[in-house]
Amino acid sequence: MNGARVGLDIGGTKIHGIAIGPDGAVLAEDRAATTLGAEGVVKSAAAVVASLRQALDGGEISSIGVGIPGIVDTRAGTVKHAVNLGLDGDAFPLAALLGERTGAVVTLENDTNAATLGAHAVEDVDDLVYLSLGTGLAAGLYLSGALRRGFHGAAGEVGHLPVDPEGPVCGCGQRGCLELVASGAALAAAWPTSSGHPAAALFAAAAAGDPAAVEVRDRFANGVAAAVRALALAVDPERVVIGGGVASVGEPLREAVAVALTRQAESSPFLASLELASRLRVVSAAPVAAIGAALITPITQPITSTITSATAPPIAPTKD
Repeated sequence: MNGARVGLDIGGTKIHGIAIGPDGAVLAEDRAATTLGAEGVVKSAAAVVASLRQALDGGEISSIGVGIPGIVDTRAGTVKHAVNLGLDGDAFPLAALLGERTGAVVTLENDTNAATLGAHAVEDVDDLVYLSLGTGLAAGLYLSGALRRGFHGAAGEVGHLPVDPEGPVCGCGQRGCLELVASGAALAAAWPTSSGHPAAALFAAAAAGDPAAVEVRDRFANGVAAAVRALALAVDPERVVIGGGVASVGEPLREAVAVALTRQAESSPFLASLELASRLRVVSAAPVAAIGAALITPITQPITSTITSATAPPIAPTKD
């Protein structure tokens, strides 16, 4: 494929864009604030593409992949229920509108699925679960070399698995969902901070021996471990990759979840035999969401490229 492939990771506060060449090299990268609402999202996304094109000295862009929260119809190029972006009405034709602004083929994918493609590329395994610890809790499934979206596109919505029938009401309408315990929002509520990232502050305080921080950290890690366990028992992946905002903590997060998994398996030889802790990885440096967006297969073209950059190790071609 000639020309650069652009990936956009569109979130409620920022858009992260990346351009990769036919040889898999990262050619350019840009971030910009997201303007909410239908026109705002299109305009700010187009501005990031324009910035990347300028960095490429006006070079050709062969395709644009977009990872975006909400319910995505990849074939139709529409998204709906992306409430954090102000797109909470009918299916919004983002692919067509952004394509008109940029003159390139645009393909949409749910943001977690896009990040899963990036995690697959970085980890170079064909069987993994990507667990996103962001504002919410959700997983992407890459099984036997292909994304598994589910019949209704709801595969991996482990955050809405009820674990406490008497717990608080979740945004989904159920009570006691796992997301209320094991998500970035849950962590921030349990360990509020006036400056910096709540996860970083919590893990730093726990490492310093603060008993309250240790308790909150361990409760959070137990919740994440429960999500890992549920996913592993459902699909038995070769690897579980933790990403999202909380993953910026890095290795201490992996260690805390691994300890929780080991403790949970102490009374179960069956669970212990699965060695779930050994399957864990944390992606904190590589921009997997933007990389995965760039790797989204254009509806009209196959995918062949690989990725290499200073922040990500060499990776194999995606097979999706």
